[in-house]
Amino acid sequence: MALLRISSPHTQRAGHRTSWVMQMVILATIPGIAVQTWLFGWGTLINLMIASIAALACEAAILSIRRRSVAFFLKDYSALLTAVLLGVALPPTVPWWVTVTAVGFAIIFAKQLYGGLGNNPFNPAMVGYAIVLVSFPVPMSQWLGVQSIVASGESLSFLQSLQAIFHHLPNVDGYTMATPLDGFKNKDLLDSATAFQTVEALQTANLNSWLWVNMAYLVGGLGLLWLRIITWHTPVAVLSTLLVMAGVFHLFDMSNTATPLFHLTTGAAMFGAFFIATDPVSSCTSNRGKLIYGAGIGILIYIIRTWGGYPDGVAFAVLLMNFSAPLIDYYTQPRTYGHKKAKKGLKIGEDN
Repeated sequence: MALLRISSPHTQRAGHRTSWVMQMVILATIPGIAVQTWLFGWGTLINLMIASIAALACEAAILSIRRRSVAFFLKDYSALLTAVLLGVALPPTVPWWVTVTAVGFAIIFAKQLYGGLGNNPFNPAMVGYAIVLVSFPVPMSQWLGVQSIVASGESLSFLQSLQAIFHHLPNVDGYTMATPLDGFKNKDLLDSATAFQTVEALQTANLNSWLWVNMAYLVGGLGLLWLRIITWHTPVAVLSTLLVMAGVFHLFDMSNTATPLFHLTTGAAMFGAFFIATDPVSSCTSNRGKLIYGAGIGILIYIIRTWGGYPDGVAFAVLLMNFSAPLIDYYTQPRTYGHKKAKKGLKIGEDN
């Protein structure tokens, strides 16, 4: 039975098990997975299969070493959810060993070594993603470009995707291109005329591809809200803060900063806001805490995207705010039931 994180009196509205919650989150990613497969080919589905097998194998191995029931814990679908989140976050032609490395770190080091589900202080999927992003920057930047696929008149077939992932596709460079965020971040390396054309091209590429990916994850996120699996506080705080930050800086420097719409519809904005930042274990639990937590993520995403060394900062923003979640929860505890105001620091013998 899932734990209820509310103040007394405890009222159970639904008997949702952890496995049911995990399954619903996995199902909510289907619109995004479908759009990614449509735009970028079979690589996303192949990554999902590799990640799922690796996650279940790592989970089973560690549970066996810890002498825990393998069948019982695998049935909660938490390992499978971590695999799904990593599978859709990795580039569709990333080598198989990068996927296995990311999943292995996520399950073994970020989850099981802390005691398993419910004890991990950091989001396991983002730990795995950050590890491979820092360790293998070249393969992690090889996203298939929709424009290049359209120009060539063909996309990677299933066999070509398998060859790219398990061996090497000789002409894979002809299909890969910088993501809109990466291209915009490095536009200053080009001359002014080319940079201007590149920004326009990036805006067009965004409307043709990443916009649809983000809208698909928005649909899945709204489904989670409708099912009351997550609350609105964290995703709204993330997206609204990112929107405000981008709007303010773009207003004062339109030539060097991206528009608010560009920030909201590129990279992992929607995916991060609804599926990553809302992790119930590593995020805040109080409603006020979720607002502060989400706002911090939105601010860090913009800072990393604009001045940091990586084009998209969702993973690092979430991990940094995971550090702060316990402190935020401590200072945003809901009042005890029956009290008008929480009382702290009462002296011994003082009437409460």
